[in-house]
Amino acid sequence: MPVPSTDFKKALKRLSDKEKETLLLRAVRRDAELYETLVFELLPDVTVEQVYAETSDRIHELFNVAVTGRLLNRSLTKALQKAVKEIARARRITKDKRLEIDLMLYTLRLIFDNYTGQFEAPWASFYTGTARLAARTTQLVVQNLHEDLWLEYKSELDNFLTQLHSRSKSRSLKFELPRQLVLPD
Repeated sequence: MPVPSTDFKKALKRLSDKEKETLLLRAVRRDAELYETLVFELLPDVTVEQVYAETSDRIHELFNVAVTGRLLNRSLTKALQKAVKEIARARRITKDKRLEIDLMLYTLRLIFDNYTGQFEAPWASFYTGTARLAARTTQLVVQNLHEDLWLEYKSELDNFLTQLHSRSKSRSLKFELPRQLVLPD
């Protein structure tokens, strides 16, 4: 992202309100994420819960509509990658770290409720992607949330981590997969 120069800022201040409005409308027509960010920040009726609902619907659609064909493992891996991008987009729009964690947990729930049979497939990409998401979610809970909230996520995350560790592929992961969410003393 370019950093606006002082000359740019001065030129922007010299513009009339009508010129600023025209410039802003042109920018949001070109950039959907900028549009969604401004809608979230400017309109009082757009809430974090609404962004969560819309993003979770898109993630649900990725896994239930886009996942088809002979190469189920490959399409699941692609759906998981797209879901992670949707989660990152929602975080950039709202700047809400808890929303990011909740969407990651939603994605993990979707995977563990419907697609754990694909963990045993000869290809490890879907298993590895899911394990990465679980490890990242655990890391984000510890880094970004207050300790009082950790307990809210512990049982579900521990369940996902236990299921991932119970698979033979867990020994061949090239990163550290935590065994559980460790609560402070």
